[in-house]
Amino acid sequence: MEADYIVVGAGSAGCVVAARLSETGAKVILLEAGPKDSLLWIHIPAGILKLLYHPVVNWNYSAEGTEGSGGRRIHWPRGKTLGGSSSINGMLYVRGNPADFDGWAQMGCRGWSFDDVLPYFRKSEDYKQGTDPEYRGKGGPLKVEDYRTILPLTHRFIEAAQQAGHKFSKDLNGREQEGVGYSQMTRKGRWRGSTAQTFLKEAQGRPNLRVETEALATRLLFEGKRCVGVAFRQRGQTIEAKAHKEVILCGGAINSPHLLQISGVGPAEHLQSIGVPVVHHLPGVGANLQDHYVARVSHRVKGSISINKLARGIRLAREAMRFALESRGALTFGVTTAQVFCRSTPEKASPDLQLLFTPASYDASKFGELEREDGMTVAVCPVRPDSRGTIMARSADPAEKAIITPNYLSDPADIRVLTAGVRFTRAIFAAPAIAQHSVVETLPGPDITTDDGLLDYARRYGTTIYHPVGTCRMGDGPSAVVDSRLRVHGLDGLRVIDASVMPTLTTGNTNAPTIMIGEKGAAMIREDHAAPA
Repeated sequence: MEADYIVVGAGSAGCVVAARLSETGAKVILLEAGPKDSLLWIHIPAGILKLLYHPVVNWNYSAEGTEGSGGRRIHWPRGKTLGGSSSINGMLYVRGNPADFDGWAQMGCRGWSFDDVLPYFRKSEDYKQGTDPEYRGKGGPLKVEDYRTILPLTHRFIEAAQQAGHKFSKDLNGREQEGVGYSQMTRKGRWRGSTAQTFLKEAQGRPNLRVETEALATRLLFEGKRCVGVAFRQRGQTIEAKAHKEVILCGGAINSPHLLQISGVGPAEHLQSIGVPVVHHLPGVGANLQDHYVARVSHRVKGSISINKLARGIRLAREAMRFALESRGALTFGVTTAQVFCRSTPEKASPDLQLLFTPASYDASKFGELEREDGMTVAVCPVRPDSRGTIMARSADPAEKAIITPNYLSDPADIRVLTAGVRFTRAIFAAPAIAQHSVVETLPGPDITTDDGLLDYARRYGTTIYHPVGTCRMGDGPSAVVDSRLRVHGLDGLRVIDASVMPTLTTGNTNAPTIMIGEKGAAMIREDHAAPA
């Protein structure tokens, strides 16, 4: 099996890379460890709760218990199907703040300032309600739109946030991110708009693109310091695929560093300790792990309906009819309907907090399940955490899952930002527009008021919102894994193009920036292999 390019991982970035490279006529093989995205729950936006533990289309990783999470192991869902995590996520489209990308450029990532990446955000999207062509895109594969159905509780939250001092932003992905605004989603009609159903769908008819599902990459193949292919296991057979030009890793923040390590690329001492022969010592592989850790503030609701009730009984049947006949209603919902981006202190140059509002509340004793009584929730998220963790291969066996050590809240600055965010959230819930619908704060509870009490609550009940990045960091210096053109330092024929290359987390959800990285990375490959004039 041979091709010009082999792309490992058909996720948020991988589908983009394979689609864009195959546009040129180049022969591309796309490997995906999971099955095709044929499961119905993938395509129904509200089906996310059915996917969080799904045994087939989810890797179902588990992070180690650390002090920041009270010693609890934290469930880490990651997509294992065409579209990757874009096939099982909450569908939020959040680009991040311009300061994020300008910060990358200041750290030595040349060509990654906001002005450099904006064209690729615009290229990928088709924003239905877009009116600002300088910032928003039209005609791209990725369909972005506002919520079609908005419950009154969301309107009340938007109003209450303004009463609490947060200005209204009509487009959180436009000129002004800071403030409160309505969420946007990646959708394709009534259905989820994953990268498999957008980028890859448009490309799959091309004879030069070969998509292999249920194909677990087991090892990168090297000739000296050049990567020449990939070995993968598919339906009981081991197959080797050779790349004439490049191998591109798009496995994400867990699988890309894991595959590098079990292939002999990474911190030499660790590789030797697990019996992997060292091909290339690269100490940053698996380091610099960052994730968004949140603490929820929930209220019992009166005088208004929430998703809790719409998800049960006759109301659910009614919503299913609305979905089928009108492409509207609760089954079109993602997760978060409104957001606030704000600064924990006035001295901050840009927002370091994201407050994610959902007109629903969750059962604290059962992961991913809604309470029976009406409720509403804000997930308080320090979006630029200073805490760092690691992803490390447990053994040389490619089927054995990596050790995920997130080290949540290990940096005191993250604790200060989180507690500030809880207080801002309480101020919003106390504002008249939303206070009229609150019976009581159920989490953390009105009795928990001190910083120590809030920290204890965050450690016992906090969770991830599934945004791991950084484990193949882009940049220069001994801890960097890829350069500014996403080529692995010290090796030829090998790039990483996914969320793992982010030097730091973006201000908000990471799917849109990952798609942008796919767009820009594919463009770099095409430039680097263009025939000389």
